[in-house]
Amino acid sequence: MSCGVKLKACRPLALVLILLALTTLGPSLASATPPSAPSKPHEDPGQPLVLAHYYIWFTPASWNRAKRDEPLVGRYSSDDIEVMKQHISQARSAGVDGFIVSWKSSPVLNQRLANLIRVAQEEHFKLAITYQGLDFDRAPLPAPRIAADLKFFVDTYGANPVFDFFGKPMVVLTGTPVMSKKTIGRIGRPLQERLLLLASDKNVESYNKIADEVDGNLYYWSSVNPSTFDSYARKLEEFGNAVRAHGGIWVAPAAPGFDARLVGGTSVVDRQDGETLRREWDAASRSLPAAIGVISWNEFSENTQIEPSKLYGSRYLDVLADLTGAPTPIAPADSSEPSGTGGPARAIFALASMAALVVISVGILVRRSFRFPRARRVLS
Repeated sequence: MSCGVKLKACRPLALVLILLALTTLGPSLASATPPSAPSKPHEDPGQPLVLAHYYIWFTPASWNRAKRDEPLVGRYSSDDIEVMKQHISQARSAGVDGFIVSWKSSPVLNQRLANLIRVAQEEHFKLAITYQGLDFDRAPLPAPRIAADLKFFVDTYGANPVFDFFGKPMVVLTGTPVMSKKTIGRIGRPLQERLLLLASDKNVESYNKIADEVDGNLYYWSSVNPSTFDSYARKLEEFGNAVRAHGGIWVAPAAPGFDARLVGGTSVVDRQDGETLRREWDAASRSLPAAIGVISWNEFSENTQIEPSKLYGSRYLDVLADLTGAPTPIAPADSSEPSGTGGPARAIFALASMAALVVISVGILVRRSFRFPRARRVLS
């Protein structure tokens, strides 16, 4: 039998071995030079920031009142810095750019805010503020009190880079629907060169009345049911157009669901395993916002939380990651194996080993063809 016949007979097995080598090496070669992670949609020009409303009022006892669900991390206190670090890490993994922190000046909340700012600095994470301008009875706090608190905030943190979203710290003032234009001006005008003050109005008509005194509007609409409110998306679009017409910043809402019955509410918006958040995200996006305000990271009393929890696990972080285009987190490698695939060196070594195996295998087949010519002829 000629050498050509022998080599022809070797081809099928050699091809199998080569394919085996490529299959084995595919992951190693692909990971030898890992591609850059794709940028998130909201990092592109014209795409909205993704912010999540964040609350720092928790103590371990808070979880005993009006709660249907609990965090997976446990019944934490908002004083716990390690919990803050975990929250920021989880939020970032889902494509969140920053938290909108609910705050007004008090010794406890000031210390918690200071801790969160320090963690955000370390983690290169952004923050904005929602100033709670209403008291327990939903009446506005005195304007001098609000103005003094905001001055304290700007004097203390105005230059901190964690608050640099739009060139200045962004503060949302709750209660503007029940405040006069004059009152809002008294609060905001002395600080207008140092911060962006956003209203929290609920409709275009009331916003237009105060638009000259604010730098935009954040709409906190946690209880809307997109399945039954037919004009919901259109209302957001009209609101966004009105805010932009005044040169303001528009922050549109998106929530995963709602249930505040334990705190006096009556309506329930079913989460529908993420479909509610998807529909609200779509409506918010179509209103062309500067940012989408996700309601919420950890408002467990109204059951709008996306923080990993006992009832939902990490389901709503996964949905949000899909909406933002955040890369899927890579599972940690087995502890018995080195991290990753070993890089280019391992890939090259594996390639050389497989090539050697192919050569040896072909050589064995050639040698066997000389020893067993009848068998090789039959097989060929």
